[in-house]
Amino acid sequence: MNAQRPTSNQARELARQKARDMRLAGNSREKRNRVFVQLGLGVLALAVIGALAAVILTAFKPAGPGPLNMQSDGIKISTGNVAVTTPPNPSDASPVASPPNAAGVVDITLYVDYLCPICGQFEAANGPAITDLLERGAATIEIHPIAILTNRSQGTQYSLRAANAAACVANDYPNSFMNFHNALFANQPLEETPGWTDEELIGFATQSGAGPKVEACINDLQFKDWVKASTERAISGDIAINNKDKKFEGVTGTPTIVINGTQFNPSYDPTATPQFSIEEFLRAVVTAAGVQQ
Repeated sequence: MNAQRPTSNQARELARQKARDMRLAGNSREKRNRVFVQLGLGVLALAVIGALAAVILTAFKPAGPGPLNMQSDGIKISTGNVAVTTPPNPSDASPVASPPNAAGVVDITLYVDYLCPICGQFEAANGPAITDLLERGAATIEIHPIAILTNRSQGTQYSLRAANAAACVANDYPNSFMNFHNALFANQPLEETPGWTDEELIGFATQSGAGPKVEACINDLQFKDWVKASTERAISGDIAINNKDKKFEGVTGTPTIVINGTQFNPSYDPTATPQFSIEEFLRAVVTAAGVQQ
């Protein structure tokens, strides 16, 4: 038996029904696509908001504290390598001058970069004289570790890491600072070399008398922001030194030596051994103390 063919009316109705079904399917797809687009835009908006929030929180995050015992951006060492203790400053705060010395005790301030070869030469020439002055109670020395040669160590940022390590020792073991300072110069790496690793810096600190707290501090670069900020302050002239001469407007290189508030500019002969005159330095100290030769 042949199947009965639909009438013209039935055919038209079937065509209309098929068109309706296709429209409904198309509308459903469009609706799903709109939902997916809206969901995607929502996720993107949340990601953008999260990124903006992170930037804002970072921008307005209070500066962390600098190290203990370096309120002046340096650590002051007196007789017996005993440090003058001070509370911390926020990393972005202007420094506060150390307590002034007693009459007749010379105040020596030294800005150094632990990768700076000329700093090493100054230490080799005058370090023993400074040690003698400290032992006799004739002077104090305030050491400011800064990092102006961070890009001169094949990408390892040795200057920054060494200055941070010095701040770590000052923070937890201030009376070991002078030994650590001397060790860094006695074992100073050459400029344009990687310098010492963090593990090796920890070793120098331990050999200098520092305890276990320095390990995490050095590995985590705990005072990195402070080192960067204090270096910028030294260069810009945001400096706190007792009796500071107005002519001293900031650090232009290392070593920078200040004696009783006045910058001392020693003679330097790169062909001589030592390159700095010990006698010239001692004359400047004696003059600052008001002692006639």
